[in-house]
Amino acid sequence: MVLKIVRYPTPVLRAQCRPVTEVTPEIRQLAQDMIETMRDANGVGLAAPQVAQDVQLAVIDVSHNPQCISYLRINGEAADMMAHMPVIFLNPKLELGKDKESDEEGCLSFPSLRGQIRRSTGVKVTFQKLDGSTETWETDGLLARAFQHEIDHLNGVLFIDRMSATAKVTLKSKLARLMREWEEDDEA
Repeated sequence: MVLKIVRYPTPVLRAQCRPVTEVTPEIRQLAQDMIETMRDANGVGLAAPQVAQDVQLAVIDVSHNPQCISYLRINGEAADMMAHMPVIFLNPKLELGKDKESDEEGCLSFPSLRGQIRRSTGVKVTFQKLDGSTETWETDGLLARAFQHEIDHLNGVLFIDRMSATAKVTLKSKLARLMREWEEDDEA
């Protein structure tokens, strides 16, 4: 089922999400609905707070761009990214690489808004899967960026928080205008 994606400034987007302590049928269904919702919105990732759930659950699918990474290691072994998409992850722990780069990002909770965001080029993410197992993924490129973006959501951090000071000044009036448009859309 396609879920409603909440927009900024909905309070759940700023929530420090609760760990998933048990994988219930409801959590499994939420994960499947989030994949369907992400695909319906043409996104590459979606975190539970974006569908008004304050739990540490997110999904990513970058299979539309098989060349978006240069490596993927799962539990230390080289892996084929395409065989592991979409990824559903719970309770992630993130380690950032030292090298950073800026690239354009958007967010499904901020329709029509994009910005340059500086992030680590490589990451190591340890998370739980729906089957209860734990995996550690090491990767770069768009997948690394998506992990950082979605894990930020689980901690109440939004991509606009990561914009430069100059970009935030420019963003203020544009965000106010977009919020008025979103409000009008919701009322229609």
